Amino acid sequence: MHRITIGMDLGDKKHQVCVLDEGGRITQSVQLTNKGPAIEKFFLEYKGATVAIEAGSHSPWISRLLESLGCTVFVGNPRKLRFIWKNDNKFDVRDAEMLARIARFDPHLLYPIRHRGKQSQVDLALLKGRDILVKSRSCLINHVRGSAKAIGVKLPGCSSAAFARKAAGVLPAILAKALEPIIEEIAGLTEKIKAYDREIETISSERYPETACLQQVAGVGPLTALAFVLTLEESNRFARSRQVGAFLGLTPRRDQSGETDKQLRITKAGNQYLRRLLVGCSHYILGPFGPDSNLRRFGLRIAERGGKNAKRRATVAVSRKLAVLLHRLWRTGEVYEPFFTARPNLTRKAA
Repeated sequence: MHRITIGMDLGDKKHQVCVLDEGGRITQSVQLTNKGPAIEKFFLEYKGATVAIEAGSHSPWISRLLESLGCTVFVGNPRKLRFIWKNDNKFDVRDAEMLARIARFDPHLLYPIRHRGKQSQVDLALLKGRDILVKSRSCLINHVRGSAKAIGVKLPGCSSAAFARKAAGVLPAILAKALEPIIEEIAGLTEKIKAYDREIETISSERYPETACLQQVAGVGPLTALAFVLTLEESNRFARSRQVGAFLGLTPRRDQSGETDKQLRITKAGNQYLRRLLVGCSHYILGPFGPDSNLRRFGLRIAERGGKNAKRRATVAVSRKLAVLLHRLWRTGEVYEPFFTARPNLTRKAA
């Protein structure tokens, strides 16, 4: 079965499967319902085969199921498979066949990604749930402020956590009926966000103690540290810490041909949520309350160059350097030194 290659085009209700033999001939082309027992029953006959699928909503649990059945699974990156989704004659049967033929020829052409484990996925869902509540609270706060401003009342500036308490006392009577339910909802969301924060701290200390090492860096809290560990999942996943910046989409795109080498923006590949958290940490490090450190000085030097986007470039550069630093601390367990100076390599002279 190790010579059998299978392409599987995933769908929300049904999956299209194409099986190729050793010579590349199609031996079977069927549809499977999107249910674990149906998938397991079919692939029990192909234990040890190579299976190619595309990353999507169902790919995490399906890839884990196929691996448990003894299959070698490659999860293709859809962003890199333009010749599939840009095909003029695109349909599920052809997509499954193309996935199988690519995996048969060279699986590296799929630019395979690796899904995180089930427990990491569940714990990361906790962080995403908190993020959804924070966004909802911000939307409601903006609505209340905008509604009050429209009638000439400017609500006092305060943090999002204190908004419900402060706004309730100065809310115009004419808007009480329209906005009081929203303010109550904001207060409820604040309490739920605090509960999420307590749960995140508990999980970090009990299940992921390595996050304490990452929180040595000023501006990195339990939320960012836990998201970093859950996203990368293993400290030895990268041979060099510098590779983490590219993995999170914080390095510039490249378009070089001959003597032309364009200066482009960052790729924005990888996990968008973690990248946003790192950028938030960078804003704090470069802000007025950020403590002095090599990381802060590095960013300020870039910002001082001037130009329209100097501050934005500095923020991205600090985010990339912060990602490298966090991976280094996680991998080595070293004590963070804000003013670390690389020691020169001293060679002993022969006696």
